[in-house]
Amino acid sequence: MSEKRSLSFWQMWNLSFGFLGVQIAYALQSANISRIFATLGADPHTLSFFWILPPLMGMIVQPLIGKYSDRTWCKLGRRKPYLLVGAIIAVLVMAFLPNAGSINFSARVFLGLNAAMWFGLFSLIFLDTSINIAMQPFKMMVGDMVGEEQKTEAYSIQSFLCNAGSLFGYLFPIFFTWIGIANEAPEGVVPDSVKVSFYVGAAILILCVLYTFFKVKEMPPKEYAEFHGIEISPRASLGRNDNDVISSDPSVISSEVEKSHDDNLLKLLIKAPATFWTVGLVQFFCWAAFLYMWTYSNGMLAANCWDIDPSAPGATASAGYQAAGNWVGVVFAVQAVGSILWALVLPRFKNIKLAYIVSLLIGAVGFASLMFIHNRFLAAGAYFLVGAAWAAMLALPFTLLTNALEGNPHMGSYLGLFNCTICLPQIVAAATGGLVLTLVGGGQPTMLLMAGIYLVVGAACVLLIKVKKQA
Repeated sequence: MSEKRSLSFWQMWNLSFGFLGVQIAYALQSANISRIFATLGADPHTLSFFWILPPLMGMIVQPLIGKYSDRTWCKLGRRKPYLLVGAIIAVLVMAFLPNAGSINFSARVFLGLNAAMWFGLFSLIFLDTSINIAMQPFKMMVGDMVGEEQKTEAYSIQSFLCNAGSLFGYLFPIFFTWIGIANEAPEGVVPDSVKVSFYVGAAILILCVLYTFFKVKEMPPKEYAEFHGIEISPRASLGRNDNDVISSDPSVISSEVEKSHDDNLLKLLIKAPATFWTVGLVQFFCWAAFLYMWTYSNGMLAANCWDIDPSAPGATASAGYQAAGNWVGVVFAVQAVGSILWALVLPRFKNIKLAYIVSLLIGAVGFASLMFIHNRFLAAGAYFLVGAAWAAMLALPFTLLTNALEGNPHMGSYLGLFNCTICLPQIVAAATGGLVLTLVGGGQPTMLLMAGIYLVVGAACVLLIKVKKQA
């Protein structure tokens, strides 16, 4: 393997900058989906079902993006065409989703959902699909272009940008309310403050993605092969210049760089390294915990800090419930600040497993304390602690996995498959959320305590991970 050149800080920054915009879109979705569907008429015990769709689409889309981008070599790049297409679709859908309650639908109900909820449901499907298409290439480009010794730093930069984007997305509704945009609307209609937030988020998303698209040049096949120690035959360089992707035959390049015509995802999964499965087990408990946070934070804050029963008739149209909805954005933003600061601390740990465990336990304390807090500012402090777990979840699993996959020609496919360890736990948690809510007495604050317990279990599972190479 040839000596790997190091990237400067700003090269790694440019590599992930588009993630800032993608995460704004994701933050708007995470902080407002429960609010939107509750406003449209969803019951608290069925609210988690709407959260099945985002991770389900991720499970379907991201392995395919990984598989096909592994084999894509064109003048636009290897991963970049996918992030651009995903961003364009996301921008279009973000203009429609918050308007689900404003369009003049009939009042007909089908399978327990009114027409507005069905419209919102299909919009959510397309939004999350497009976000997944745009999001995954950023993780893959770091795996493609960054050496082992810089991956923790590179993924920490990505985590920083991710949380900075979250900060903007979470605060948009309360900011636009503060400058005078209406935060209340007739029953069944999403407030203008949320609509404008989605419009502005869409504009920033496309601008950030275009920045990375034009600033980053992905490695051509020959350089990629040398960087990762992959054998490549002379026939992969058929054009005027060995480093010119356009002058080479993409089908030859693809087969040569992958060194295998067998990229069946099931077979790759069977051959996955042990790190894939042990980190995936940790991921299961972590992402189930955060699914509870996204689903029940609005109801928890309304109940604990505004003394409103979210299941009471007309509660979601009240000023208090919508104020709690805005405060969800504030506490999620505080969580993002905690994540940004903790992302700066993570590279200082010499033991990556210790960093993982400490981060998850800090987050567990934050989650568990929310059941007992009845002051919105103290609640924000609890979410600050949760940010430590989020920072670790964004950076450390990918550091561990890409180190274990170093030199593997199917890295993109494996990262796409690894996304299932993010999506599957959310699907399970969403599908069983109503049952768990009933078992714990119907109180949404208790679901945040359950999230804390899940993070403790996840921290214990970190001990099962064998670190092949120190990041």
